[in-house]
Amino acid sequence: MNLLNFARSLEKYFNMLKEILSVSGKPGLFKLISQGKNMFIVESLIDHKRGPVYVRDKVISLGDISIYTESEDIPLRKVLQQIKEKQNGQAIDFDPATITSEELRSWFAGILPDFDKQRVYPSDIKKAMLWYNLLMKEGFTDFEESEQTEPTENSENSENPEDPEDSKNNL
Repeated sequence: MNLLNFARSLEKYFNMLKEILSVSGKPGLFKLISQGKNMFIVESLIDHKRGPVYVRDKVISLGDISIYTESEDIPLRKVLQQIKEKQNGQAIDFDPATITSEELRSWFAGILPDFDKQRVYPSDIKKAMLWYNLLMKEGFTDFEESEQTEPTENSENSENPEDPEDSKNNL
């Protein structure tokens, strides 16, 4: 089974946020297209151009990001779902250049009242808002956790001995 087919078979195990990546030093978000030996092929959600991202780059999937709160860390997908509910599925109307830190914190407190104000910086809030808008614009609107289903014995992927849970940290 080639890597592309393997990646497609994993789609039923992971929600869409697992295939959306943030790459340190590059603007916007990227969709994972394929994976090679020492690199990923990604497509920018901003301009839809494809290109390589190498292993040495800091890459993290949105499904692995969480937000600090006073009690526990909340997965980003839950925060994005709460933003979607507050915005009624619409984009957030804000100007990143003119919004103040206090406005950001006040707005985010309406989404996640107990967020850790010392560890969640205004730049983190702004990034979450920008990511939400980009995901909504590109049609990635399902932030609910997908149910993980087990492959049946007759499925074409049943010969794959690798457990998908072991693979999720390989992105």
